[in-house]
Amino acid sequence: MRKYEQLAKDIIENIGGKSNIKSLNHCVTRLRFKLNDESKANDEVLKNMDGVVTVLKSAGQYQVVIGNHVSKVYEEICKIADFSSQAEEQNTENEDKKLFDKIIDVISGIFQPILAVLTAAGMIKGFLALFSAFSWISPDSGTYIVLNAIGDAIFMYLPIILGYTSAQKFGLKPFVGLLIGITICYPSIQQSAIASTLEPLYTLFQGTSFASPVYLEFLGIPIVSMDYTSTVMPVIFICFVAAKFEKIFDKLVPELLKFFFVPMLTLLFSLVLGVIFIGPLATYSSTMVTNTIISIREFSPLIAGAIIGFSWQILVIFGIHWGFLPVYINNISTIGYDNVMMPFFGATFATTAVVVAIMIKTKDKKLKALCIPSAISSIFGVTEPAIYGILLPLKKPFIISCIASGIAGAYLGFSDLKEFIIGGLGIFELPAMIDPATNSLDNLMVGIIGAVIAMVVAFIMTMMLYKEDVKEDKKIEIEEVKDKNQDEIAMTIGKEEVKIPIEGEIIKLSEVPDDAFAQGILGKGLAIKPSEGLVKSPVKGKVTILFPTHHAIGLTSESGVEILIHVGMNTVNLQGKHFSPKVKEGDLVEIGDKLLEFDINEIENSGYSTITPVIVTNSEQYFDIVESGLSKNSNDLITIIS
Repeated sequence: MRKYEQLAKDIIENIGGKSNIKSLNHCVTRLRFKLNDESKANDEVLKNMDGVVTVLKSAGQYQVVIGNHVSKVYEEICKIADFSSQAEEQNTENEDKKLFDKIIDVISGIFQPILAVLTAAGMIKGFLALFSAFSWISPDSGTYIVLNAIGDAIFMYLPIILGYTSAQKFGLKPFVGLLIGITICYPSIQQSAIASTLEPLYTLFQGTSFASPVYLEFLGIPIVSMDYTSTVMPVIFICFVAAKFEKIFDKLVPELLKFFFVPMLTLLFSLVLGVIFIGPLATYSSTMVTNTIISIREFSPLIAGAIIGFSWQILVIFGIHWGFLPVYINNISTIGYDNVMMPFFGATFATTAVVVAIMIKTKDKKLKALCIPSAISSIFGVTEPAIYGILLPLKKPFIISCIASGIAGAYLGFSDLKEFIIGGLGIFELPAMIDPATNSLDNLMVGIIGAVIAMVVAFIMTMMLYKEDVKEDKKIEIEEVKDKNQDEIAMTIGKEEVKIPIEGEIIKLSEVPDDAFAQGILGKGLAIKPSEGLVKSPVKGKVTILFPTHHAIGLTSESGVEILIHVGMNTVNLQGKHFSPKVKEGDLVEIGDKLLEFDINEIENSGYSTITPVIVTNSEQYFDIVESGLSKNSNDLITIIS
């Protein structure tokens, strides 16, 4: 969701700001604004914005056409502009997230805000380790001490930072979370400080792996002391509990006393529970998780490394990689290094090499120009421009980068690459591989060799396997068979038919009274003037979108063709009246299955056109979309040529 946040901010800014928005809803492809003053909107800026298809003004609405991701942009705009109170106008059906999605969302929400400064501090520590290893700076010098403090402070007091971001994520007052982090980092409650001045009163769990000396008691309850500086999990769990307490006390405390009594009671209850129970349990749990993961990895470091290396970029695409960040940070904070996640290190270099090879092979000037900044960005650890802009659209290069990263990951796993500091990205991550205890460069060399393996394998595979797009060859092929009928052309190249879904008169998209459809902005296809209010499935596939107002339905065929059937113009305003769906999202359908019934007369009597565009929303992935339905006696509406 984060990638739509900036787009949402830009749209709000160029729509005239939050104060200019009277209301907002969305349909399948568009944000539908009602503005106080449309003249304040920057039409041309919005039209030329990355992520915006076009801008339309229709039915008293200012429509920003986004495409299939409109719901995600809509959610971000609602968050930023605080439109939660306009639920009656927003026609959405929010489903609860799955547990796994919630976990990933929580982790990313806590760690993402601090990732940049965490990386920056890690780079300072990494370069300091490098300078020390080469004897360019003495660890006893004032310069070293000051730079080390700058780089090390965030890691030592990490619970304070995480207390603030955790509070924001859990809905706790941020400064309460901050104070929770400060409290568990307080010097006099750290186990190492207590053990240096006091003798144990007794030992809990004597004779087990959980044996814990008790130095202090709270109202007679034993306190299992821990060193909380540099930890991750305890402060997160305590803030989670504190958020629950805050809600309870906010309901119980009289309005006059809430200002100071709610935070006071929240701190007392959450921190007492935290120090006595939650903190020790979270610490033990994180240690057990670390040991378990390491044990699994040690079963076969080579296979584990290959899996992590191969899958890393895939995890990045889906945002699932955030779920592994606590493992990485927790390992460094508990055992002093991470060797579990490090096989991913080759991924950024594999991506760089693939992009460079494409730049060498391609004859496309635009693609070649895109490769240069993408390669530079990738070598410094930011691979998203290369992945989304080049590798994924071309498909095969992305697979090559995963394979090369997997091979490098196997080597890095087998060679036990370690990272001792939460370092930078790409080449800036290398200094973090120097062991600060010994200043040995052996581990660094393992990382360099792994990067070289990733780049060499990726480069050679791309040079051998990547071929330029064959669209030009297909154009020649079509010219050679231009006198053949459409079926013969499609058979020559490869085809898929989309059957006619509605009885009626078939017309060209250019005749549809809506610019977004008429200009083919949303995809190629045809339109139908219905004579019967029944929509049947034109393909064998799956129902992927059924809009809450039931005026539009999206299908994906077995081969991946994405089809949108949009019944009528601006019929979203009917709020579902006169529409009766016969399927639900996720249903599998055969050709001819009933999808939707609608009342033509009632819709038209309400003042809306029933002209129904049927478009292929991923048209750009295919060589051509043939308008088969314009031929007499054809049962096919359109034919997809691939």
